[in-house]
Amino acid sequence: MYALIYDEHDPNKRLKKVISVHRTREAAERALQKRQKSLKRRVWECETRIVWVKGKVKAGDYILPDSFSTWRPGEKIPEGELYPDGD
Repeated sequence: MYALIYDEHDPNKRLKKVISVHRTREAAERALQKRQKSLKRRVWECETRIVWVKGKVKAGDYILPDSFSTWRPGEKIPEGELYPDGD
């Protein structure tokens, strides 16, 4: 399942709070857009990301990095996400 998690990108804060849970990436993307509008911030300012969770979780749970990944196994990764941004 997909989840929106609160991620401050601080290596000292390993526990990530689950904001919401979704069956599809599209539903998670809609939820992220809704959160972005409600916070009146750009997506990178929301400190929120979409992840694939390995197991059952619910909103309000805390998860560790080894229990989620950015992409679901077998999911087609968009071309722009395959390579790091750089010169």
